[in-house]
Amino acid sequence: MPSYLSPGVYVEEVPSGARPLEGVGTAVAAFVGLAEAGPLNQPTLVSNWTQFTSTFGGFLDGTYLAQAVYGYFQNGGGNCYVVRIGEGESNGNGQTPKAISTGPTAEIGRLRIQALDPSVPPGDISVEVTDPGEGAPDDSFRLLIKRGGEVVEEYDRASFSRGKQNVVTMVNGQSKLIQIEDLGAALERPPVGETALATMPPPSAAPQQLTSDDYVGDVAERTGFASLEAVDEVTMLCVPDLMSAYQQGAIDLDTVQAVQTAMIAHCELMGDRIAVLDSPPGLNAQQIKEWRVDKARYDSMYAALYWPWVKTMNPATGRLSFLPPSGHVAGIWGRNDDSRGVHKAPANEIVRGAVDLEVQITRNEHDLLNPVGINCIRAFPGRGIRVWGARTLSSDPAWRYLNIRRLFNFLEESILSGTDWVVFEPNDQALWAKIRRTIAAFLVMQWRAGALFGSTPDEAFYVKCDGETNSAESIDAGQVVCEIGVAPVKPAEFVIFRLAQFSGGTSLVSE
Repeated sequence: MPSYLSPGVYVEEVPSGARPLEGVGTAVAAFVGLAEAGPLNQPTLVSNWTQFTSTFGGFLDGTYLAQAVYGYFQNGGGNCYVVRIGEGESNGNGQTPKAISTGPTAEIGRLRIQALDPSVPPGDISVEVTDPGEGAPDDSFRLLIKRGGEVVEEYDRASFSRGKQNVVTMVNGQSKLIQIEDLGAALERPPVGETALATMPPPSAAPQQLTSDDYVGDVAERTGFASLEAVDEVTMLCVPDLMSAYQQGAIDLDTVQAVQTAMIAHCELMGDRIAVLDSPPGLNAQQIKEWRVDKARYDSMYAALYWPWVKTMNPATGRLSFLPPSGHVAGIWGRNDDSRGVHKAPANEIVRGAVDLEVQITRNEHDLLNPVGINCIRAFPGRGIRVWGARTLSSDPAWRYLNIRRLFNFLEESILSGTDWVVFEPNDQALWAKIRRTIAAFLVMQWRAGALFGSTPDEAFYVKCDGETNSAESIDAGQVVCEIGVAPVKPAEFVIFRLAQFSGGTSLVSE
């Protein structure tokens, strides 16, 4: 208390009973991958595409980092952190990744064909296009895969139409020798004839020997995505170049799963971010379900898996190509948070920049994937390509929906950062009342924004901080305990209209 020693009027500033509590940011992505320039293993804040190119360079063939960041900003993403990994020769701006050789390739019409094994000598594998069997549609064809002159794989009645007979779906889902990319030119079938895979493309920018440690890193040395433990703002974690290294044979599928498991562990440890996982390329609906159930047995409320890959323009090659969707999805999360709020499920949203999908699925196929936590991206006639799932990879029904987990992350971080003033205050009834008023005022704002369920604030949440939650023992231990309960809104995932037939008109009653 101030001392009053002489007569006069004194004006004093006193704190009010409640302190304002502001919400934290909910959509700040972190991208980990390969770039042609920029600092290594240093989380760098990037706010727009121009800033990314000036720091990390442009699009780099054989990598997905730049394209994922571009898709992030294209779909409405805001700030993000970029962690460049890899090794190479040092220069003024950073280091250049080492190169890895890819397998022989060939182009037949609108198809680009590449050997899966980069050690295959040029000319050892050839692809022959012939006429299909009797009764086949006019636009279909037969693909013969030969090795050493012998036919080892055959794909009859392949076409460019959607469905299971799509040539890309057929070959990439079954072939042990090659993978196919649809360059998206005219709809004519490829010319009849045999073509050898002999052209060796220039080395890509993927590292020669990537291990899980290159991605995961070490928190003490501030490498990999472990360096992001020092960045509290991050709410989404994406590692798009994990799939580019897998495609080019630098890592195997076991390493992919090891890195994704480490991503989930990182997000669970931090408790304020979600891992946005990409699915392996070239899988159909049955294969992605088998991979999810039998191989990738992830069970976490801090991870979400998206499938299939999206086709978009690849500025590195000037052609359309398939890309992992994590960057586009992260941008959609940011756009959804800005327009609707973190409480709204980030689904039924257009994927900007996507012109096609790697696989077109049916509703029956989607029925198999949604229950196991695979968030599908689907194309709808007249409505574009949309994200059509909003589930985590948790088996707990309470944390099934992505927006519930992200809403609680938002509430927890907002309350945590907005109540620092409580520390070392006198632990009495006056403090308890201030805490109740501060948190209740914040939760009322969230209820009015539609984040909490209930027709009144009393139905939407409760805040309990009194003598019951703060016993004499806890006060002696220097603890103040506040219990908060909220009723989050759940997404309308299944919209059901029940229609019944009844006899109309008026009834006539004779007297």
